Amino acid sequence: MDRLITNIKWLDELLPEGLPVPSSTLISGPGGTGKPLVEFAFVAAWLKAGGAVIGIPLQYPGSELLITAMKKLYNMDLNDYPGKIVYIQFDIDIDGCEKIDDNKLKANMVKPEIWDEAIHKAEKMLDKTGPGTMVFGSALNLLLFSKTYKNRILDKLKDLLQYDKSRMYSFAVSTSALKEDIKVLENVTDNLMFTRMKKPMKLYLKIDRMKEVEFSKQEKEVPISEEMLKEINEIAEETRKTRIAEIKNF
Repeated sequence: MDRLITNIKWLDELLPEGLPVPSSTLISGPGGTGKPLVEFAFVAAWLKAGGAVIGIPLQYPGSELLITAMKKLYNMDLNDYPGKIVYIQFDIDIDGCEKIDDNKLKANMVKPEIWDEAIHKAEKMLDKTGPGTMVFGSALNLLLFSKTYKNRILDKLKDLLQYDKSRMYSFAVSTSALKEDIKVLENVTDNLMFTRMKKPMKLYLKIDRMKEVEFSKQEKEVPISEEMLKEINEIAEETRKTRIAEIKNF
């Protein structure tokens, strides 16, 4: 596979040639603009194409919200994909990476050296038949609040987006703080997309660049209900406050 066609109408209108495989994608924009919900479209398409995924959703306390969002937005029950998805749950109170159950790990993802360990452990838990592995992460900008590890974790994320072509990467980051650091990631990713929210609560996506495929430069409204956007944002905002307080002291 050298292209991932999502078969999601609004997204295929922006990406008629699909997402290049392998490549890295960064979805950037202010906080609360629904970036992970767009990212989940790529996750759904990758799973349907037979791929395996590793999820690192930092702003969600567990996998339940992801499972609910995928079902509501993309008519996909993640329970129908045994062996194809592993979640890495953020835990700042451990030194390394530990297995929780058959599809969950917990890891201190603030430490850059833990990334390789966690991803390798997750891949060993996956059924890797098909086009390979996609690593997706949301609210990864939260890691940059660490006083000790900020520069090193920024370098790690930069290297993954720029150089690692053994996997697909899809990351979502907020520009509401640390804009200059986020710019570093925007500059190196293969595919760059931006979200914004328009009142009363409408989500828009615009593609800035893509690696070796044609794309539409038109900004497009993402057909996600106001109710769903509010639900996701409220949970994410509450978790973000806790996460930032933890990470700032680390």
